[in-house]
Amino acid sequence: QVQLVESGGGLVQPGGSLRLSCAASGSIFGFYVMGWYRQAPGKQRELVATITTGGSKTYADSVKGRFTISRDNAKNTVYLQMNSLKPEDTAVYYCNLNFYGPINYWGQGTQVTVSS
Repeated sequence: QVQLVESGGGLVQPGGSLRLSCAASGSIFGFYVMGWYRQAPGKQRELVATITTGGSKTYADSVKGRFTISRDNAKNTVYLQMNSLKPEDTAVYYCNLNFYGPINYWGQGTQVTVSS
């Protein structure tokens, strides 16, 4: 089993920054991809960014140039640095881990609210 614990959400003004963290524990071994997804009220969950064990990254077009994903493999932790935040970034952000198989592990989610 794998457990994911997120932290770092909160309320921020437009143009501000936040850094999310997600620590994975449990049966962590081999190669796996970690990522961040978000779900706004009334909308489907969507991909924000992913990063592989080797450091390859993908980003949603809506966050390119503003968000940066990184990971510390020794700590099984993934980070999401969010800059130039916009009201449309408001959502619950979920950490995800996948061992390149059919099972996705999810964190409990952390609320990010961008508002003046």
